Amino acid sequence: MARQDKAAAGRRRARFSATVAALLAAGLAVGGCGAGGERSSADRAKGEGGRTAPAVPDGGAGTVAPEDADGAARDRQPSARPAPDYLSTFALDVDTASYGYARRTLSEGRLPDPATVRPEEFVNSFRPDYPRPEDNGFSVTLDGARAGQDGWSLVRVGLATRAADRSGERPPAALTFVVDVSGSMAEPGRLDLVKESLGLLADELRDDDSIGLVTFSDQAETRLPLTRVGDARGRIREVVDSLATSSSTNVEAGVRTGYDVAVEGHREGAVNRVVLLSDALANTGATGAGTILERIDAERKRYGITLFGVGVGSDYGDAFMEQLADRGDGQTTYVSTSAQARKVFVDQLPAHVELRARDAKAQVSFDRRTVERFRLIGYENREVADEDFRNDRVDGGEVGAGHTVTALYAVRTRSGATGPVATATVRWLDPATRAPHERSGSVGTAALSGDVWGGGHDSLQLTAISAYFADALRGGDLPGAPGLPVLAERAESIAGRSGSAVVRELAEAVRQADRLRGPAEEPAGEGELKFGDPYS
Repeated sequence: MARQDKAAAGRRRARFSATVAALLAAGLAVGGCGAGGERSSADRAKGEGGRTAPAVPDGGAGTVAPEDADGAARDRQPSARPAPDYLSTFALDVDTASYGYARRTLSEGRLPDPATVRPEEFVNSFRPDYPRPEDNGFSVTLDGARAGQDGWSLVRVGLATRAADRSGERPPAALTFVVDVSGSMAEPGRLDLVKESLGLLADELRDDDSIGLVTFSDQAETRLPLTRVGDARGRIREVVDSLATSSSTNVEAGVRTGYDVAVEGHREGAVNRVVLLSDALANTGATGAGTILERIDAERKRYGITLFGVGVGSDYGDAFMEQLADRGDGQTTYVSTSAQARKVFVDQLPAHVELRARDAKAQVSFDRRTVERFRLIGYENREVADEDFRNDRVDGGEVGAGHTVTALYAVRTRSGATGPVATATVRWLDPATRAPHERSGSVGTAALSGDVWGGGHDSLQLTAISAYFADALRGGDLPGAPGLPVLAERAESIAGRSGSAVVRELAEAVRQADRLRGPAEEPAGEGELKFGDPYS
């Protein structure tokens, strides 16, 4: 069975690598946005891949703080290294673009391309009410419930950072906006929405923040060097109002010039960020990601400049934008309405300017005495080799103030087994000192005794609905997955109890997908595995 699992994992790795290569060759471009919160193709069980166990950290690696039975964190030194096949390691990700773009596509009467559906971005589009830490770094919360027959459960790993004090002290922001003004941006909901968004943001930033503006079509032009907002708000608005569309889309020129401006105006002690607003449909210059990624990576390492990608448009280069943001230690979102633009540029971007963690990674260790199989739902393109968890030269994810990150696992426990199921550890570098820190939490079989669809599990149910929905859109077959009509009903019930408009939007998106898919084959029963299933 172990050899079969490893062979299957190898085949899935090969398929995923081929998909990425095809996307790069096609020169696709990216972006996305989610409602209400904070990010590939076929899933695979990384924990079944036979990784080498990570090295136990030296004294400078920070503390590990697993939770006691009452949920309180406690510090301890790392325990004995777990078996390599029972580890799952990935870089943290707060992207939401995939969900926002899927909603836009469905609203236009089209099913999204499965290659653009990333379950973690669906899940992270909704913010569970995880406890927040009092310090910088993360809280770690694990919970779960049964999901179907044959011992399958869902185990949720929830991480959260301390929220920003909107009126308190924070480092100044140096934001260089790179705006696509190519011909394709003339479509309603593209450049007009970008201009509206920048106007909103100009009113939200503080006097000590800085804004630069670069536009690009076939060539790039610096419209505003990095300038203190202070008395320049009027000038900033004039530049924004004057933006108009031109010809082709040279993303490479735009990003290169944007980073030139960001480097020239780099501010020590500030949060230096490039914000790319585009439909990411590159057709001039270097249309593949490789050349641009080299520049982004170099400036990230030398100056700490991160990239935030904002996608727009009904035709949108999702894969390209995501690659840029990943290499730039940033995130992607997607906007298609004024309400979404206000959420991103008024509610989120100013508050999330302050970083809480750099190069953040998570590693989940499953107990082989209680766990038979497990699978991380999504995060395929964020995987990190298990042995690199504590290698701080290996890139992780950047996480800002007030973010939540959720990872959902399908876990099959051994019949009759009781005791610990999983321990999740998050590792990050302090944004200012780059000192490493760790914090952990655990969950046992007792926490998995309830049914995920039982009463009192609205938060976990919402996570499950968004993950099952994403998996269905890309043709997956997760154990215990209800059909789309049932998912829509359950989302609508949660919306009714909570009064949440964003959950009601989720319910409508699921209904739209169900109508577009039409009659489907009879699904496997809960917990039943079809031939060729990645769990088998």
